[in-house]
Amino acid sequence: MRLALVSDTYTPQVNGVTTVLQRIEKAITNAGQDIAIVAPAYPSWDEADREKELRVPSLPFPPYPAIRFTLPMVGRVDRFLTRYKPDIVHVATEGPLGLVGRHWATKARVPLVTSFHTDFPRYCHHYGVPHLEKLMWRFLIWFHKAALLTQTPGDAIKEKLDGFGLKHVKVWGRGVDTELFTPTRRSSEWRRARDVADDTVVVLHVGRMAAEKNVETLAESWVMANRVLGDRALFLVAGEGPYAKRFVERVPWATSLGFLKQNELADVYANSDICVLPSHTETCGLVALEAMASGVPVIAADAGGFRESVRDGENGVLVPPFDASRYAESIIGLAIDKDLRLCFSAAARELAESRDVRIEDRELLEQYRSLLNPNTPRALCHAA
Repeated sequence: MRLALVSDTYTPQVNGVTTVLQRIEKAITNAGQDIAIVAPAYPSWDEADREKELRVPSLPFPPYPAIRFTLPMVGRVDRFLTRYKPDIVHVATEGPLGLVGRHWATKARVPLVTSFHTDFPRYCHHYGVPHLEKLMWRFLIWFHKAALLTQTPGDAIKEKLDGFGLKHVKVWGRGVDTELFTPTRRSSEWRRARDVADDTVVVLHVGRMAAEKNVETLAESWVMANRVLGDRALFLVAGEGPYAKRFVERVPWATSLGFLKQNELADVYANSDICVLPSHTETCGLVALEAMASGVPVIAADAGGFRESVRDGENGVLVPPFDASRYAESIIGLAIDKDLRLCFSAAARELAESRDVRIEDRELLEQYRSLLNPNTPRALCHAA
């Protein structure tokens, strides 16, 4: 099997999409199959890094430089895919590169797989253009109708896509690496190296510091919690984005770690005691599963994909998305009640183990192979 993976975001960027795409690449390679990558070029990317990889020049999006827009090099991508001759094209994003990959697959009548990772229509409200939500949905449904298979990481978003008439959607991409993210990485040495006392409760947030992640509510809740907990808690933020500076101004006593590599992030998770995730736009909420695999109770927004992993009162706490007081009360409650934290920790790890990546990787290979059946249509009639 020869797979072409096309995405508008990839390494060295760190986000939920790139985490899943690296899993796909690893699963395909470990199975002895062939894979080629089409992705944006980044300033820190070395052109000699990989074979069978096309990196397309990209420009930073001014309000958020970490996001890159690829240049419209349709001919270059077409030539690369034509030379590679993939059996399957998997388009992971709906941006400029995704459109080029979609066009090539439908034109060449090669089976097309797409991914629905991000609920962009909901972002319209956060960026002051709510009237564009319906238009965004029309574009996304058109985009994914060309696929023989669309993967999405949550049951709720699958049901929504089903309701729009997409009947080829399967839940995939919510697995977590329980060997990398594990409570065994917790160490007193890690804390001592950072002057964190053994009895200090570490409260963590992981994610992009942007409007759609509800960071204003996060800041407000942390201010309230800090007033009560004081030196008994240390607040950590792992992530960057356009709201990072504003967040630091609101909570100057919190420690900002910026973007972390996976091994570093795994250590931070394991040495934390509570993870707070107020975003209400998650299709999956992979960060919650990473924290849970690390044995960390999660306080999350009662919305989207978090509902599918965080069980309120069993392995964590679900809170109305914009209720800063409830987040603060939950943080304070878990910080004070160590026995409850330990109970939630064990249950969180147990659920994460049921979502181990190795289970999903086997499913992924089966899904791809099913598309190579001689009777599988090479393109859909509505692909144009």
